[in-house]
Formats: sequence, C-alpha cells, structure tokens
Amino acid sequence: MDESELQITPTVWNHIDFIEDPKNFTYNEFFSTYMIGNAPCLFSSKFTQSWGSRKSWVTSDNKPNWHYLLQNFGDAVVPVANCDVKEYNANPKEQIPLREFISYWREYTENGCQSPRGCLYLKDWHMTREFLDHDVYETPAYFSSDWLNEYWDAIAEDDYRFVYMGPAGSWTPFHADVFRSYSWSANICGRKKWLLFPPGQEEYLRDCHGCLPYDVTSPTLQDANLYPNYSRCCPPLEVIQEAGEIIFVPSVWHHQVYNMEDTISVNHNWVNGCNVSVMWSFLQAELGAVQKEIGEWKETMEGWDRHCQIIMKSCTGIDYKEFYTFLKMIAERRIQDLEKGPPDSPSEGSLDVMVPGPQHARFDIRKIAEVLTLLMSNEDFQKLDKETLDPPPGEFLSRLQKLIERKSCT
Repeated sequence: MDESELQITPTVWNHIDFIEDPKNFTYNEFFSTYMIGNAPCLFSSKFTQSWGSRKSWVTSDNKPNWHYLLQNFGDAVVPVANCDVKEYNANPKEQIPLREFISYWREYTENGCQSPRGCLYLKDWHMTREFLDHDVYETPAYFSSDWLNEYWDAIAEDDYRFVYMGPAGSWTPFHADVFRSYSWSANICGRKKWLLFPPGQEEYLRDCHGCLPYDVTSPTLQDANLYPNYSRCCPPLEVIQEAGEIIFVPSVWHHQVYNMEDTISVNHNWVNGCNVSVMWSFLQAELGAVQKEIGEWKETMEGWDRHCQIIMKSCTGIDYKEFYTFLKMIAERRIQDLEKGPPDSPSEGSLDVMVPGPQHARFDIRKIAEVLTLLMSNEDFQKLDKETLDPPPGEFLSRLQKLIERKSCT
C-alpha cells in the first residue's frame, strides 16, 4: 500500500464534521468513520472542559495565564522557531528558557505584533515528559490506541507529545506529519486556522523540480512555469479551531496552520492498526529517496545498504530493524492483553467501547501480521543483518498467524 491509495476523499473537500457531545459519540464511530475512513473531524470544547490546563493556563478572557506559566514552568528550556526565517523549508530553532520566551511574547503583543527578533513560535516542546506530575490534560479515549508513544515510552527514548505556544501571526509551513501519522491538536486557549489538503492533492502542488511548497498561500504558486500542476489542485479545506476544540488530522493530509491570536495548544502524533501500513509505505519511500541520493556509491561503498538505513534513521528517527522491533513490542503487548483479559462483551465485540479491549487487541495483531509479512518480503529488509533480532521475524510471524487462526481474528 502506498500513500496514493489513501485518495479515498472527494476531489473537492469543503466540509469537516463537528462532534458536539461526548455522551453521544462512541469509539466505534470514530474508529470506523474517521480513522478507517481517514477523514478529519473537529471535537467541541466539551471534550476538554475538565482539563487542568483549560482552567489554570488560561485567564477569564481566554488569554494565556502568564503568571501561572512562569511560576510552574519558567525555568524550562524550550524550542523556539523564528517564523520569519526560512531554512530548508522549515523555520530555524533555538533553545531558550520559557520565561525568556514569555517576556518576548508579551512585548511582541504589546508592540502591535512587531519585534526585532521577528515572530517567534514555541514548537514541539516535550512538556509532559518533563513535568509528569502536572495536571495538564488527559488524552481523549478516541486517541488512546497510540503505538508511537506506547513504544517510545517503553524504551524511554522519546515521545510524540508536544506543547505549542505562539502569538497572533505565528504559523507552521506546509507539511505532512511524522511517519505520515495521525495527529490530534487541542487549543488550550486561542484560535487556529488550518489549511488541509486531502491525500494526493499535494502532488499538484509540487514545483517543476518535484519539491513541495513552503507556503501554499504564496503568489508564486500561480506561476505555471514553476508550478505546472497547481491549477489542478483542489482548494484546501479551511478550518477555524476555537479555544478548547480538538482537531483530528488523518494520515497523509498535508496542512499549514496559523495562530489567529495568542494561542497555546497540545498535539500528539500517533500510529495504530488503522494506519500502520501507511507508516510502512512512508519508510519505504524514505529509504528509496536515500538510495537514490547516494546511488552512485552503491558499487564502491562497503555496507551500502547498511549506510542507507543509518541515513534514513537519522532523517526519520527509525530504520527497518527498529520498525520490526516496534511491531514486535506492540504485538507482544496485545498478546498479553488477550491472555489476561476477560472475554468480549457484546459491546466490545462491536468495538463500541473505549479501547483497549480484546476485540481491539485482535485487530491490532492482525494488522501487525499483515505489515510484518510485507516487511519480511521486502528486498531491502532481506539484505540486512538480522542476527540481533529476537525472536527471528519469521518465527514471530508464524506465532502471530497461529494466534490469529486460533482466535478467529477478523
């Protein structure tokens, strides 16, 4: 499966579903309509009204509570990007104390959104990893089948949970999310504008060299010599996200995001059985790009295939062998869930409850077996030294297949 297979959306997408009431929206609905359907949706502020950050991080007039943030997190060192500077299709970052950023932010706002330092945006802060004891938010159950954070939490190396803070005018350039994962983003305060493009539409936005744009609103895209297929691209789905609301961004939906006022948000990237095949397709494409880039040394470089994996991991954060380890760990945990868990109730059998549950565990195991079969048949994976992989992939796949047959995993 490649990313183009996710073109399940209409040519023109001009609507996003709004989920109003937590009491009337089941996990099964989200699973089948939005994750399997790879369709975006927007959750109302009712889904976040109990969060600690919605109460303590925000003033009565929906502004950032500077005093609280400084008192609790002021000494934290945070990554800050300069939105006014382009560097390799992104913004350059620096690490500064949060109190320095907040001081800048307040002055920037008071001076009519102007500063000699430019427009700075705190992005990708691993806040929850640093402050485990703070009551900031609870991951909504709809997003709880999260293999990425489950895996990286287990190996204690990384996570894909982030806090963003920025003034009006701060923004994120055009991109698709890491590993082509799902993402959810909740506004603690403030408003965002999202420009979303369904899978496949990004191909019409490539320039004559095959590169994606930095800014999809730039007038240069109107130049047919530079962007020959731009006229074929559908208009973006424009979404205004209010304070407290959560947006779900599906796999391979490229997007560009603006803060319309002082805004703080929480974001997770995640993969599960619904889109793990997309992650595998992404890794194949990334390896292919690396192989093309250093292809001229294939015959003369000792261990060329191994070097390609090293380069890919430096760019993406994972290589094929770790991808196997990732799949294996999630599968082993689901097997443990089945061994210790109770039998399905009628509602669990229909995936109509919040995860985890036996039916969901079997779904995960089946999807892992499907992707593991593809991984093992992949020519590049077969060339790797797999002696360190325990258990051997073939042995582990056989175990999964027997379990699927025994449990009638459908």
